[in-house]
Amino acid sequence: MGRTVTETHTAGVRGDSGPEVAQLVASRLLDVPDFPKPGVMFKDLMPLFADGVAFREVIDGIIAYHGPDSFDTVAGIEARGFVLAAAVAYATGVGVVPVRKAGKLPRATHSASYALEYGEATLEVHQDAFTAGHRVLVLDDVLATGGTAEATLDLVERAGGTVSGFTVLLELGFLKGRERLAPRPVHALLTV
Repeated sequence: MGRTVTETHTAGVRGDSGPEVAQLVASRLLDVPDFPKPGVMFKDLMPLFADGVAFREVIDGIIAYHGPDSFDTVAGIEARGFVLAAAVAYATGVGVVPVRKAGKLPRATHSASYALEYGEATLEVHQDAFTAGHRVLVLDDVLATGGTAEATLDLVERAGGTVSGFTVLLELGFLKGRERLAPRPVHALLTV
């Protein structure tokens, strides 16, 4: 039995950068039922990444929201956060730092473990990734329960950075990840 992929409904969309950006993200979002397991509705953002014009608008929107002078480096959370972080870093002329799954970085790291609905995961960042006070914009594709984001923001701070912002393309608002991250601000281009 094959999966049926459907477009996400785009009427009445909302996001922290306004309805136009939220509509753009929503229009490139596909719902994939029963992935990665039965009962889960996966939100596939790959069509957004594949559309050069839309992707550029999203990256420009992220930069405009934060301001190009509000951060010294960009950190991307594995794996789709890498794509976003690299694009924002390139467009603003700053460096990019990967936040990786455990065992993927070659030098001394800080690590943080967090609970998942089906187990535990660990993220790492190089201990020398940031200098004291370095302003870091953290990017990821989706905010769900907030465990990954919380672990990442803590890692940035443990490595000496100062979190200047946190942006996601898509926030699954019903999972309350934003509340878990409070009082840190969350910038979501689309909230469903």
